[in-house]
Amino acid sequence: MKVIFLSISYSENDHISFYEELLQEFVANGHEVFVACASEKRKERDTGISDERGIHVLRIKTGNITGNGNMIEKGISTVMIDKQFQKAISRYFSNEKFDLILYPTPPITLVGTVAYLKKKSNAVSYLLLKDIFPQNAVDLGMLSTTGMKGIVYKVFRNKEKKLYKISDYIGCMSPANVKYVLKHNEFVKVGKIEVCPNCVKLLNDKHTIEEHREIRKKYQIPVDKKVFVYGGNLGKPQGIDFFLSCLDAVKDIKDAFILVVGGGSEADKIKQFMSEHNISNAMLLNSLPKTDYELLADACDVGLVFLDYRFTIPNFPSRILSYMQRSKPVLVSSDPNTDMGEIVEKNGFGWSCLSNNSGKFAECVKKALSADLNKMGAEGRKYLENNYNVKNGYEIIMKHFKNSRGRKNGCKKNMC
Repeated sequence: MKVIFLSISYSENDHISFYEELLQEFVANGHEVFVACASEKRKERDTGISDERGIHVLRIKTGNITGNGNMIEKGISTVMIDKQFQKAISRYFSNEKFDLILYPTPPITLVGTVAYLKKKSNAVSYLLLKDIFPQNAVDLGMLSTTGMKGIVYKVFRNKEKKLYKISDYIGCMSPANVKYVLKHNEFVKVGKIEVCPNCVKLLNDKHTIEEHREIRKKYQIPVDKKVFVYGGNLGKPQGIDFFLSCLDAVKDIKDAFILVVGGGSEADKIKQFMSEHNISNAMLLNSLPKTDYELLADACDVGLVFLDYRFTIPNFPSRILSYMQRSKPVLVSSDPNTDMGEIVEKNGFGWSCLSNNSGKFAECVKKALSADLNKMGAEGRKYLENNYNVKNGYEIIMKHFKNSRGRKNGCKKNMC
């Protein structure tokens, strides 16, 4: 079977994306996989194709879409990528007929490319819904449903609806996502939408207690305290103002240490807050070598997840999987609509609080200090293995090829 994956981002030499981990599962099961992804202008790289770890990767030169750059440029580039993708795919993959089209959000603007490929190949289309846009932008005040911003909202909302309609199947990150999409898009039939969560390839890297002590010492992190780590992007979706109030709420809990590793639009704000409020039990590390970060994250005790309280859409950040992969309990601070905290507590591998209550966050930290973290971390790892394994994601998608349509497109018997 031939599979094509459409995305803004994909693995680079120094980073293997969890999308590739899923695609490699297709390769391992005998399928031929193609990728069409953006190569943003800042990378100064022309459109071209290469074979990368058994996958045919077409990197398409586009404008700058991601990062902290000019919002107008990003908006224009996001709208333009649909035509750029169609042009490049028609040139480089002109002789290919695909059986399955996979594509995540963001962006929602590749609907024309999906339509082109469906018409050309009579392929099954599967949307991996990772981001509900433009409503998430409305929640954070970046867009509005009225006024000038409302015009932009309506343009993107129409594209979102078209993407849902053209998709044969929609895979959501959690049950709350499924309920949200059905409630706000009455044209979406129950039979085409399901839970297909973020998933990872299982790793079994083990580090010794001495390695943990040494990496903590290297970065001047206390070896005698419970370390709560937050790793990843530091931007508006994470609700940084609430995070700062949490730092203040736990600054007198001497047995707890908050480690923040990452960059983003709000990193300087965090650093300034720590300095002005004399936060002595927290540290911000902007960037680390990949091997050091992985060892340091493994040497911490509890993983932190933050989401802005204003979100009306359910979210499920992929960073929680990296904590579960390392058998770390998780403390989730989120909006009331996200079901991640409920999943964490119900299955015994963490704690949750709403991201407007720093006092409750401090209570969760205190609970963690007296908890059996090894036992809870093991529960998280077990839940990951049973639910967020790439093999599970692969099987969820492939079950749709048990029907006659998959056979019609040339799906070989031992591949379906």
